[in-house]
Amino acid sequence: MKDDTKRMKELVTLLNKASKAYYQQDKEIMSDKDYDALYDELTALEVETGIILSDSPTQNVGYTVLSALTKVEHPSPMLSLDKTKETARLEEFLGEQTGLLSYKMDGLTVVLTYRDGKLKQALTRGNGVIGEDITHNARTFKNIPLKLDFKGELVLRGEAVISFKDFERINSALDPEDEYKNPRNLCSGTVRQLNSEICAKRSVCFIAFSLVTADGMEFAKKSEGMDWLEQKGFQVVERKFVTAKNVEKTVREFEDNIPNNPFATDGLVLTYDDIEYSRSLGTTAKFPRDSIAFKWADETAETTLKEIEWSASRTGLINPIAVFDPVELEGTTVSRASLHNVSIVKGLKLGLGDKITVYKANMIIPQVAENLTNSDNAEIPAVCPVCGGKTQIVSIRDGEALKCINPDCAAKKLMGFVHFVSRDAMNIEGLSESTLEKFINADTLTDYADIYALSSHRQTLVELEGFGEKSFDNLMAAVEKSRNIGLPNFIYALGIENVGLSNAKLLCKFYGYDLDKILSAKADELTDIDGFGEVIALSLENYFKNEKKMMLIEKIRKELTFDIPKQNEGEQILKDKIFVITGDVHHFKNRKELQAKIEELGGKATGSVSAKTSYLINNDITSNSSKNKKAKELGVPIISEDDFLKLIGE
Repeated sequence: MKDDTKRMKELVTLLNKASKAYYQQDKEIMSDKDYDALYDELTALEVETGIILSDSPTQNVGYTVLSALTKVEHPSPMLSLDKTKETARLEEFLGEQTGLLSYKMDGLTVVLTYRDGKLKQALTRGNGVIGEDITHNARTFKNIPLKLDFKGELVLRGEAVISFKDFERINSALDPEDEYKNPRNLCSGTVRQLNSEICAKRSVCFIAFSLVTADGMEFAKKSEGMDWLEQKGFQVVERKFVTAKNVEKTVREFEDNIPNNPFATDGLVLTYDDIEYSRSLGTTAKFPRDSIAFKWADETAETTLKEIEWSASRTGLINPIAVFDPVELEGTTVSRASLHNVSIVKGLKLGLGDKITVYKANMIIPQVAENLTNSDNAEIPAVCPVCGGKTQIVSIRDGEALKCINPDCAAKKLMGFVHFVSRDAMNIEGLSESTLEKFINADTLTDYADIYALSSHRQTLVELEGFGEKSFDNLMAAVEKSRNIGLPNFIYALGIENVGLSNAKLLCKFYGYDLDKILSAKADELTDIDGFGEVIALSLENYFKNEKKMMLIEKIRKELTFDIPKQNEGEQILKDKIFVITGDVHHFKNRKELQAKIEELGGKATGSVSAKTSYLINNDITSNSSKNKKAKELGVPIISEDDFLKLIGE
């Protein structure tokens, strides 16, 4: 009994820590599979011992979220659902009743209240008793009606979700350390933003799954209420009628359709269709008795880890991939699974030859479930597997990751070209990432200077798929236009580590826009530039000491004419102020435009928070991003765009 109690305390601590990370910090410290396994173990021990600890997650329906949003008590508690992984349990649950089976959407549960046809309130589930008022954000959901042809009060529940497609789009625009692990975490963080313009940009959808009340409307069946919501313009969760006789078949139909879903799901929900019967059952302390969740019974297989392959990405992050003896999972042969980051490799205590179990998360993505050997001898590469350059471990949203710090890494070649031609660099329209990839594969681009010799490859390029005569002519016009460019834009285009456009402007201004002086600058003199520390200074000196890079610069500069900007004579109200910008912006077109405003008023914009930083601009003031944490540690004020505009009197 003593050992059981000790284990229960360990499980309660682990599970509550995971809940806190998910509900308060919009991140995961363990997978759903691991959480469910520990939860099931705790439940079994509580039944076996008859002991339930006061802070047990089996007695709580959620974790109170900390933020500046207004807390509101729900009219009635939003209970969690009992769960099963067995279709036989669903058959037993249904008995002689007809049920509705639907996807369990993997997002953030939201309650909408309409009065006289207008959206009046939107609340998160919160801890099930008290939610957060997110009405300002709900009004920006892309698919909900703001006005209805309905008098009286309407209350419905649903899931706020972000599609896989939008998740990729949004994540790609974030700094690597600020990327979200999955659509659920992104949606949770988005819906709880203080500024609704951030939510509006992220294409949040609302999928209704329950009609709570509608004044004057009486339905005998839940399906009738769902149909009525659809008629009123709401997107409603996909659902099917089931009986005990066909529930297993219908579950498989839902499973087979998972690859076609635009949104993430983490199981199914079964509820009785008959409303009166549902009401007659009442609830337990935690669960309603009229519904049950079905969690996918992940098919697992035991195999042997052959190697950990470290794959360098275009952003410089080196992602670990588990390579193991092939196994059959969900009808396909699997031999590889992403390990995501260094934290997971360490957490699983992996080593070559270990016996591991693997599964498909949400029946789609191969994952390592458990390490049965725990040899814990996997080596984290000290050098990049592609270029042999040094690596370093960096902090990201969900832990630690490995990164190649060599700016010349071959794996970064394509991204280097993408950066070189981007709007704030050489601004060459028509050279998209896919086009650049085609040109590189056609051996017409080996370095940046080759862009100015593309005219000699006309015949080769116009024959490429999706790139004809007109595209070629337009591209040549854009290339010619780029020959006249600002020197800071050129410096920025080179992709020198730690040197953004704002730093390039400071560099050029310090040396009077003399490129030769810049190229011969030494670190000790570069640190005299206000805002330049040793890291930036050494980065520049080392870049310009590289003979290969200098040859490339000389090759390119022959093709270009550099503009000398006019001196700004406006009021320098931000003189000596240093800003760092992170996250989405809404008053300005993008972060670069905000940087330009800061510089116009005499301030400086840098890329990282330090003791010299005057302000961190982040519309998500309460986020737990690395920059926010650093600012709080150093006592740097975190301000929104609105605060910034007040600061400059606009």
